[in-house]
Amino acid sequence: MIFTDRFKDKIVIVTGAAQGIGRGVALRIAAENGQVILADRSELVDEVATEIIHAGGTAITVQADLESYAGAQAVVSKAIEHFGHVDVLINNVGGAIWMKPYDQFSEDEIIKEINRSLFPTLWCCRAVLPEMLKHQRGVIVNVSSIATRGINRIPYSTAKGGVNALTASLAFEHAKDGIRVNAIATGGTEAPPRKVPRNSNPLTENEKVWMQQVVDQTKERSLMGRYGTIDEQVNAIVFLASDESSYMTGSVIAVGGGDQG
Repeated sequence: MIFTDRFKDKIVIVTGAAQGIGRGVALRIAAENGQVILADRSELVDEVATEIIHAGGTAITVQADLESYAGAQAVVSKAIEHFGHVDVLINNVGGAIWMKPYDQFSEDEIIKEINRSLFPTLWCCRAVLPEMLKHQRGVIVNVSSIATRGINRIPYSTAKGGVNALTASLAFEHAKDGIRVNAIATGGTEAPPRKVPRNSNPLTENEKVWMQQVVDQTKERSLMGRYGTIDEQVNAIVFLASDESSYMTGSVIAVGGGDQG
């Protein structure tokens, strides 16, 4: 893969950067000469920063709970303190915790799903907005999901529907301020086992069946009949984060092998 200087002199926040797609995005932007702020609540994010620095890149980390506004503010504040401003925010925190029919979700589980997959994006957009308004420029890329039409993860699907609405409305409100806001709706993505699982409890037999139903539905709805790779998601995210997408705002682009969500 040939890397460019698309992010030279750009200050980029990547949330959920400790593993998976977020890690891939952080490594790619650093390889393209961006200066990255890696945010995650796991200390594993330090390993990603070390990898970037050893490769000659620039990275700092912030351990923060982005389900709170205070956590989001801490990330933006550190970015400004260290680099002086923020050019790009990539909101990657989220992911379904449980996969099961909606009637099987408890009240507490529903709240946890919404807190995980909507509020980090909502809070980080709010936290970075004053800085972008101050400079009358900025790019926000939200990571959504084609699961807005899917089975066995209704609370997660609802949260990602909220991310799509946030993307469209924020773009509408602030295009006049030089701020672009777009989203990638990721499809099923092959990834290594998570070092920090979303659900640490072993799956029950019913949960294994419900999980397989999600896998089957995802592949059946994909015209390509497969899961994507992390790199295939990263490619789309960094495109929207770069100046190559300068005439795009308010868009939600499905990256699901033809499944539009």
